Amino acid sequence: MIFTNARLIFADGIRDGLEVVVEEGKIAAICERSLAHRKHEIIDLHGNYLAPGFIDLHVHGALGRDTMEASAEAFRSICDFHASGGTTSLLLTTATAPLNEILKVLQAVRDFRSAITPIVGVHVEGPFISKAKAGAQRAEFIQDPSPAAVRQLLEYADVLKRVTIAPELPGALEAIEIFHAHGISVSGGHSDVWDEDARAAFDRGMRSVTHTFNCMSSARRRGVYRVAGLLEFALSEPDISCELIADGHHVSPTLMKMLYRAKGVRGICLVTDATAGAGLPDGSKFSLYGTKCIVEAGVCLLADRSALAGSAARMIDLVRSMVIKVGVPLHEAVAMATDDMTDSPLKDLVGCFLVVARSVRGLRIPSALRFVRDAPKP
Repeated sequence: MIFTNARLIFADGIRDGLEVVVEEGKIAAICERSLAHRKHEIIDLHGNYLAPGFIDLHVHGALGRDTMEASAEAFRSICDFHASGGTTSLLLTTATAPLNEILKVLQAVRDFRSAITPIVGVHVEGPFISKAKAGAQRAEFIQDPSPAAVRQLLEYADVLKRVTIAPELPGALEAIEIFHAHGISVSGGHSDVWDEDARAAFDRGMRSVTHTFNCMSSARRRGVYRVAGLLEFALSEPDISCELIADGHHVSPTLMKMLYRAKGVRGICLVTDATAGAGLPDGSKFSLYGTKCIVEAGVCLLADRSALAGSAARMIDLVRSMVIKVGVPLHEAVAMATDDMTDSPLKDLVGCFLVVARSVRGLRIPSALRFVRDAPKP
């Protein structure tokens, strides 16, 4: 099978005149149009873009279903909805809950991920977070990262790919070092940390921050001096990757532009942070692990309208927002959505492609084509 007459999106630009050759469900070659073997079935993409499949490191749910249900049915519904927005691989993300409930999710993902191919693993967001920056998470289930809790999570190191942790918590620095040593990506988030503790976490292996600008400390006075928080540390440290929920609600265009100027394409990782309200009509009610929420004007909110409750976005929506609202070139916005960072928990997953429409302003996914050149390394 050969995909021809497409505009191929690479990390460094967009190229015409190339063809993608697929054999037995794998990308066999990307070559000049005249070099492809014509014995293959030809699929003409009529000048549409052909892009890497999107990778979402932070997704809780969709269509009224939540990762915390720990069921194959819920997982499939979540993956199918996000596939409609171009996501070909994702990390199912937990909410702050009793540790036993989180362990159930890890076990369920271990059981079902081979049958639900978009699932690469789990992002544990909570319970190791700050009560001062809990956001929509349930504060009563927040706990410190005790050695016992860390050991229980490490029993699922094969599926645990990412952990969000507040570095200021007792035991957090030790936990970060242990997770990092086991190849688990550590992200600072839901944190009220000061600059020096963020640096200490970085020194022990923290290489990213969770939903930048949201639920994190920023510069404030300590005594008579103004001291940086997690936000400024992340902006200033070249080796920190910043998650960004570019849905147009969590972060304003000015702040997104500031992040882009500070970090560049290589320092930003687009994530949806989508919750069970994603894909539901306005007025729909849903739960974020027992917290009542509602969808209004396409936005997920706590039922009392006091705060956002994740997003209703798909990855294609974030790419469109970065192009239109921030002015990022399309190939850079796609790179931010395909997670090509060195410390990524999915850095070995390559070769997924999907078709997006010809118009940048009208970006949509008419069909998702999932072809993998190389399997993830064990």
